Amino acid sequence: MTTHLPPCSILILAGGRGQRMGGRDKGLLEWRGEPLVAHLHKTLRPLSDDLIISCNRNQDAYRPYADTLVQDAEGDFPGPFAGVLAGLAVARHDWLLVLACDAPRVDQALVEALLSLASDPQTPVMVRQGQHWQPMFSLVPRALTPTLSAAWESGERSLSWVLRGGPLLALECAEDDPRLANFNTPESLDP
Repeated sequence: MTTHLPPCSILILAGGRGQRMGGRDKGLLEWRGEPLVAHLHKTLRPLSDDLIISCNRNQDAYRPYADTLVQDAEGDFPGPFAGVLAGLAVARHDWLLVLACDAPRVDQALVEALLSLASDPQTPVMVRQGQHWQPMFSLVPRALTPTLSAAWESGERSLSWVLRGGPLLALECAEDDPRLANFNTPESLDP
């Protein structure tokens, strides 16, 4: 990683139900001969000494790809926001990079572009494609943990909505940027 970029903890969200994949654990689905999480691991491992995976099942299968495993504090798969809160609770660095397990084309340049915008410890950074914000490609300051926790406790379940409610920097990406494609259907796994 370029030395002028701040160190970050990296959270891979793999705690969902996988409903659109027939209930299968998306991070462990094979693409190009390896689980989706393995592709992310190869890209992300050189960028952080604190790689966290949020997974609510199959912990043994995810363990080789992470320094720390977390799971949602509540059962019944409450959504990605719960995974982010679990990741923030164990993150060792001031910034937490949040990525989804079903986006294996993320590259180091995208991560470095997000980190290059990290300046104010109260201001998250999120990818924006046209008018659409992408919270599963974001950089969250650990200093926002109390704000995010309070929003969760008040019943809010949209990470995007909470992050957009305060100062927020955008990393503008093209609407067809292939690095941001996520695999939500079995057909999308075709090489």
